[in-house]
Amino acid sequence: MTTELESTRRALRDAVAQAERAAELARLLDAAQAKLAAAEESAEEAKALAEQLSETEELLSAEQAVADRLRKELAEQRFQAEVAQWKLSSMKVARWSRLGDAIKSGKSNPVRLAKGLRGAAKPVKRPSAPKRKPVAAGVKVKDDRPGASFQATHTTRTLEGASFKLKPYRVPTGPNTRPHLTAAVIADPHAEALLRYEWRQTTGFTPRDFARVLPLEVPHLLVVESVTQGPWVEEITGEPGEKLRALLAWCAERGIRTVFWHTQGEVSAYAAAAELFEHRFTTDLTVAWPRLQFGVQPRVHNPLPLAGGRIDRVLTLDQLLPGHLAYPDVLTSYRWPAAADCPPGTPQWRLAEIAACGTPIGTEVDSRRAHVALRRAYSMGTMSERIDEMLDAIGLPSARPTLNTSVMLPILDPFLMEHALAQVAKQSGVDQLIVIGPPEAELRARDVLPDVEIIYRRPQPSMTEGAMLGAGIDLCEADLVAVMDPRDVYGPHYLSDLRRAFLFSTADVVGKAAFYAHLRKPQATLLKQPETEYSYVPEITGGTLLARRNALRELGFADLTEGWDEVLMRQCRTDGIKVFSADRFGYVRVRDEDRWLLGAAHLVEYGSAEPHALI
Repeated sequence: MTTELESTRRALRDAVAQAERAAELARLLDAAQAKLAAAEESAEEAKALAEQLSETEELLSAEQAVADRLRKELAEQRFQAEVAQWKLSSMKVARWSRLGDAIKSGKSNPVRLAKGLRGAAKPVKRPSAPKRKPVAAGVKVKDDRPGASFQATHTTRTLEGASFKLKPYRVPTGPNTRPHLTAAVIADPHAEALLRYEWRQTTGFTPRDFARVLPLEVPHLLVVESVTQGPWVEEITGEPGEKLRALLAWCAERGIRTVFWHTQGEVSAYAAAAELFEHRFTTDLTVAWPRLQFGVQPRVHNPLPLAGGRIDRVLTLDQLLPGHLAYPDVLTSYRWPAAADCPPGTPQWRLAEIAACGTPIGTEVDSRRAHVALRRAYSMGTMSERIDEMLDAIGLPSARPTLNTSVMLPILDPFLMEHALAQVAKQSGVDQLIVIGPPEAELRARDVLPDVEIIYRRPQPSMTEGAMLGAGIDLCEADLVAVMDPRDVYGPHYLSDLRRAFLFSTADVVGKAAFYAHLRKPQATLLKQPETEYSYVPEITGGTLLARRNALRELGFADLTEGWDEVLMRQCRTDGIKVFSADRFGYVRVRDEDRWLLGAAHLVEYGSAEPHALI
């Protein structure tokens, strides 16, 4: 009887749990249908707005056509008036006209008549006929975003007589790392490209117009590079020019910091001018000034591919970078070859820029070595880190967004606790760990990660993984939030590699759609969707989720154990949130078996996945 009663109670508990699950699924379905209805309503509104925009654009186009026509008519009327004036002037200087005037004026005075006739007989130069001038087009609004006027122009490359058409790398127009800071910059195109995303940047002013241009947005600092071209060269080489002195005096009157940055040429050529600045920096190890080396600029030195992909050839540096290329075209060339064969003596900054664009350096095409070189290029320092150093040295605040990371670790199976904590302990840059799991997980986490803030919560018995994550997100304090799966394997560079994508993508959610997987039962190693590396995608796998905290809070987590990530990705698509897939390395999805993976991934080999993934 007791056994039957216990069985009945157990069955009732299971039924209640299933009913609760069904109720939750029904609630999620209702919520999804409500969002779908709202999305359809928004789509109708967007359609109406699009129609209004189209009508407005048509009206604007018509108005512009009318304005162009009126401008042409006005130009034609002015031209006809000039022609009439020219004809009148030509008539006045014509010989017969001057003879008539002489006869009329000397009718009663023979002396005046004779003098007038002699004058009329002399040749007189006729006025030049007017020419039609081109009609000026309508005035275009200047786009001041960084990179807006800094785009590739040479789309054709020539190799051994063959011509190749490239789709240029689109130089991004933002965002700025420090939008609160304004810098007036005098620099050659290369340094200007590295600096333009670090602050609001004013360039293009000359020795003649700086007093008119700079007051339009008074800068916080002036940065002058040892330029080799442009209107300021004569002012800063040799004896300092009067206009340079006037610029520095203008800055001093307003408390504007002044910085001279020696990056090229003999320092002796710039030494006199540099002494006039408050602060001096150099890239030359032989010069006794503070160091400020070039760093990679993630906005432009990154592995985002060209639209047309890479050419299947290894190019020498001379083939890769012919001398006529402007710097935006250089950024296109960096991404073009299968590999770049760089000779000894190539500047370190050039090697770092090529590597940061994901291009293998050497004579072999090796994606693993290319990824390690990319990681090393970034670890040598980005321009944001270099500017932090400079701002700290000159006494200006270097505040900017951080990549601080909170990790959420839901542990449903106590047997996975040690493995899961070991995966987190490998990572660098973890500021906070949210552990939701068995009671012993708290003390163990504090032992394994002594320098990380640990927040522990004990889950309710029937809590799903999605519910755990939903509870954990409110405890996160860092700017970025990562979700790690206790079942999977993560390399020591996993998080640092993944965080890097936030430096050059505009996504709020980053992860891996391309990744290695290992199935224990068949001992198979698989590679899923390698073509999605470094691209915006519809979805990534939940065990690789890294997102901006505020975006993740707004998205929320479905109360599911399996499939919460699919629901989250659908919500991203609904809300228009960008999702970016990073590289394939540093992570292995581990399952006993997975029919979905078997049908959607490429078989690499039968054996361990870690030698392929963890580099």
